[in-house]
Amino acid sequence: MSSFIETEQKVLVNTRAGGVYIPPARLREMQQTITDKSSKEYQRITWEALKKSINGLINKVNTSNIKNIVFELFNENLIRGRGLFARSIMKAQSASLPFTPVYSASVAIINTKLPQIGELVLTRLIVQFRKAYRRNDKTTCLATTSFIAHLCNHLVAHEIVALQILVLLLEHPTSDSVEVAVGFMRECGAHLAEVSPKANNDVFDRFRTILHEANVDKRVQYMIEVLFQIRKDKYKDNPPIPSELDLVKEDDQITHHISIDDELDVEETLGVFNFDPDYLENEEKYKEIKSQILGEDSDDDDDGESGTDDSDDEDEDNESEEELAKKMEIHDNTNTNLITLRKTIYLTIKSSLDFEECCHKLMKLNIQEGQEMELCNMIIECCSQERTYEKFFGLTGERLAKINLVWAKSFEKCFVQYYETIHRYETNRLRNVSKYFGHLIASDAISWEVFSVIKLTEDSTTSSSRIFIKILFEELTGTLGIPKLKVRLNDEAMCHYFDGLFPKDNPRNTRFAINFFTSIELGQLTEGLREHLVNAQKLIATEKRKRVESDSSSDDSDDSSDSSDSSSSDSSD
Repeated sequence: MSSFIETEQKVLVNTRAGGVYIPPARLREMQQTITDKSSKEYQRITWEALKKSINGLINKVNTSNIKNIVFELFNENLIRGRGLFARSIMKAQSASLPFTPVYSASVAIINTKLPQIGELVLTRLIVQFRKAYRRNDKTTCLATTSFIAHLCNHLVAHEIVALQILVLLLEHPTSDSVEVAVGFMRECGAHLAEVSPKANNDVFDRFRTILHEANVDKRVQYMIEVLFQIRKDKYKDNPPIPSELDLVKEDDQITHHISIDDELDVEETLGVFNFDPDYLENEEKYKEIKSQILGEDSDDDDDGESGTDDSDDEDEDNESEEELAKKMEIHDNTNTNLITLRKTIYLTIKSSLDFEECCHKLMKLNIQEGQEMELCNMIIECCSQERTYEKFFGLTGERLAKINLVWAKSFEKCFVQYYETIHRYETNRLRNVSKYFGHLIASDAISWEVFSVIKLTEDSTTSSSRIFIKILFEELTGTLGIPKLKVRLNDEAMCHYFDGLFPKDNPRNTRFAINFFTSIELGQLTEGLREHLVNAQKLIATEKRKRVESDSSSDDSDDSSDSSDSSSSDSSD
C-alpha cells in the first residue's frame, strides 16, 4: 500500500497540471504519510487541496452566503493561490453572467485586505478584453466588460478604465462593438453619471450620433433607444451596487489606476505549481495576516452571535405569518386579471398615434412571464378587426419582435395557431391576418421556419388556407420582389422549411403545387418543381420500359423452353 501511495505522489509531483484525479480521502492519506512539510511532495499535495477548496468556494457563492464564503476564502492562503483565485472567479463569471454582481462584490471585499489580488483580477480582465477585441470575440467581450463595469462600481477599478473601453468601442462603431458598449453602459452608467458626468454626456452624445447615422443593425439601434430610456429612468432597474451586496465602505476600498494601454503582466506562473524553498516561513506569515484580517471582524461576528438568540423567535413568528399569508392567498379562477390585461392592451393600441408610441406604452405594461402570447394575440385580433389592413400593426409587431426574442417566438407560435384555425375566419379578417404575417416574415421579424407548418396538397388544405397562402405570398412579393423571394426560397440553409410548400413526394402533389402558384401568377417560383416533375416522369417511363422488356424476355424464354421440350419428346418417340 505504501509503495502505491509513493507511486501516486511521484505522478502528482512530476506532472505540471496535477496528473490524474485523486479522491480527497486518498489525498489526505498521502498528506499524512509525508513528515517533511517543506518537501516538494507535501507542497504539491497542499497546492492541489488549495485549488479544489478555492474552486469549490467560488462555485458556491451567492447573495445570501457571500459573507460566509469570503470568510472561508480568507482562511485559505490567498496570497499563494491568488493566481488560482483569479482564474477560478473569471471562469465562473463567464459561465454565469447573472452572478457577475456577486463575484465582483467578493473581489471588492478581498481587495480591501489583499489589494494585490484585486489588481491581478483586474489586470487579467483587461488583457482578456484586449485579446477578445482583436479577435472580434463578442461573447468574451461581453463577459469581461460586464465584470470590469461592476469592479468600477465597487471602486476596485478607476473610472478611467471604463471610459477608455467606451472610447475604443465607439471610435469605429460596428454592430457588435456598439452592442458591447450598450451592455457596458447599462452596468456602469449610473456610476459614471455620478463620478464623471461630463464624460458620461459625451458618451451618450456619441451614441446619439451613431443612432442618427443608422450604420448599425436595427436590433442594435433599438438597444441604443432602450439605453436612453434607462438613462431617462435614472437606472432604477440597473443600480451600481445592489443593496444586499453593498458590503464595503467607500473609505476602505483601494482603487487601482490601471489603463488599457499599459503593459500588463498577467503572471501566468501563479496558476501553476512552483516549489517554494521558504514554504513554512511564508505559511506562518500568512497566518499572521489572516489573524489580523479576521481579528478585525471578530467583534462583528460576536455581535451577530449574541443577536441570534433574540432573532430566533422573530424568525419563527415571520415564518408563521408567511404560512398564514400563503393559506389566505386568493386564487383567481375567473380569469379576471387576464381579461383586465386584454382590455389594457386593447386600449393602449387604440390610443396610440403611431407604432413607436404604441411599442413604448406596451413595453411599460406589467406583462408577466407566460403572458407574452396574450399581447401577440391581442395585436393580431385588433389588426383582423379593421376594415382594411393597416401597416401600423405590422410595424408594431416588427418592433416588438426585434427588441426581444421572446416576442418573436410568441409571434411564430401565433402563426402556427392561426394557420391551423384559419377556416374559422371570414374573408376580411383572413386577409388582414395573412397580410400581417406577410409583413413580419418579409421584414425578418420572425423566422421563415414557420413555413414548415404549411403542407400544400389538395388533401391537407382548405379553401380558406389556400386563400391565406395566396395573400401571404402576394404580400411577400410586393415587399421583397420576385427575385429576392426566389433567392430566399432557394437558400440551402432554409430550403427544408419549404418542403411542404413545394412537395416532391408525389407527382400528384407536385402538380397541385405548380398549378396553385401558376394560378396566383407566381409560376416563376415553381421552376425547381417543374424540373423535378419532368425528371420524375422520365424515371417512371424508364422503369415501365424496363418492366415491359423484362416481361417480354421472360415470355420468350418460356416459349423456347416449351419448344425444346416438345422436340425432345418427338425424338424419344
